[in-house]
Amino acid sequence: MTAPRPPGVLFLCVANSARSQLAEGLARHLFGDAISAWSAGSAPSRPHPLALRALAELGIDASGQTSKPISAVDPAAIDLVVTLCAEEVCPAWLAPTRRLHWPLPDPAGGPNDAPEAARLERFRAVRDTLRERLTTLPSHLHKQDTP
Repeated sequence: MTAPRPPGVLFLCVANSARSQLAEGLARHLFGDAISAWSAGSAPSRPHPLALRALAELGIDASGQTSKPISAVDPAAIDLVVTLCAEEVCPAWLAPTRRLHWPLPDPAGGPNDAPEAARLERFRAVRDTLRERLTTLPSHLHKQDTP
């Protein structure tokens, strides 16, 4: 008899470089093996260096995380999808899975000519908002679906 798998959470945004990478790293750090966390995007690029740095400030090593297309995720492993887009169109997840929408600004979307400290502050703000919202994740995973 195999042990039941932990609930799977997929964090989605467009580039899978900032918001969803922050969410995946934070979820893995906060919940360990109790939750399986993934991230993906509709147009994946690469993890943004400032997202990795914002996580490292909390002692989270996300250097092994990669940007992935949505098609790389097994729908059977996902119990909850969290979309993180704000102004742009969020990627679609077609599998019949419970969903949450946490609209957040893209910290990589601000002026790139801003000083690095100002750009890093945008990533910290999104990281901290995600960390706060992630405290509610277990209750969303254990909610019973209602007709």
